Amino acid sequence: MSLLYPLGLLALAAWLVPLLIHLARRHQYAPLDFAALRWLRARIRPRQKIRFDEWPLLLVRLLLLAALALLLARPLLHDAAADTHPVTVVAPGLDGTALRGRDATGDWRWLAPGFPALADAVPASPSPLASLLRELDQTLPAGTPLTVYMPDPMPGLDGERPRLSRAVTWRPVPLAPAITRAATLPEVQVGAGIADAEQRVLAAIQRAWSNQPLSPARAAATAPDDGQLGVWLAAGPLPTAWQGWVQRGGSVLVAPGAAGSGWTPALRDAQGAVVLEQRQEGSGRLLRFSAALSPTELPALRDPGFPRQLLAVIAAPAAPTLAPAATQAPLRGAAAPLPAPRELAPWLLALIVLLFALERVMATSPRRGAGA
Repeated sequence: MSLLYPLGLLALAAWLVPLLIHLARRHQYAPLDFAALRWLRARIRPRQKIRFDEWPLLLVRLLLLAALALLLARPLLHDAAADTHPVTVVAPGLDGTALRGRDATGDWRWLAPGFPALADAVPASPSPLASLLRELDQTLPAGTPLTVYMPDPMPGLDGERPRLSRAVTWRPVPLAPAITRAATLPEVQVGAGIADAEQRVLAAIQRAWSNQPLSPARAAATAPDDGQLGVWLAAGPLPTAWQGWVQRGGSVLVAPGAAGSGWTPALRDAQGAVVLEQRQEGSGRLLRFSAALSPTELPALRDPGFPRQLLAVIAAPAAPTLAPAATQAPLRGAAAPLPAPRELAPWLLALIVLLFALERVMATSPRRGAGA
């Protein structure tokens, strides 16, 4: 057993209160004079010893104060027998009732925040399943058998295969293949006032990306569409419509030397020179080349791999969110969960209530007499 707040034991100093009360309220014996003994020579009275009356009541009061002090110290009981009954979790999106079948006594839960019981409503908010598995592994006591029903393909990845402290019974449940949209490459959308030389460079970049021609230029009042790369190389600030589009998450390529602070390198050439810089604007960003868009001013444009390098900056690939469930079976090797200590506060509260009731019964008992 250990104490979470050992300073709570200082409350044991309250033991002095019932001790002083019992010393002050001792039975007083009044002396009586007898006529036949008045002529006898008085003897020195023996020294009185400290004596406590009604010591059972005193003992109950001391135990009550000791229990209160121990409650303030928050005792914890370690190495208690842990409940290692088997646990089965089902990922949201699966038919938990069908998987459970007739098993009405097992501990079935959803693989969701808080790990609610399977009888509760299906969690609606998507959560990273791999992260939840790690959390569940550290929540369950060591040695608890764990069975996991996971949809195949498995969603909710976080870039790393789960590593747990225990062996897991991994049961993928095949699902019908979902209809997914093909990833679209960004489309260059230029604004008004683009020079011919710059337009040829942008058209070459667009053909390298998607083998499509460059879209017609848009006016200042018309912002690019979602998923496009806006290009506004005219002098001066961005138009209001384009600024709002950037704030909502768009990306716009502005003229070299655009004003403002907070620019950071986004692309360098083989010699380490900065080719492209970026700056955060709301949920979007601004991009600018270090020189004008011409092979003479910007030699990096002659590199055959430049469109691919630029694409890696403009449309960075998203982290995978789906994978075959069989390839995501948890690995072993994570640290075992620490045994959770057991709080003794509920038992102490019950003991305090019983001691207080006993103290009241003894203190108000008719047998105590007037001197109690």
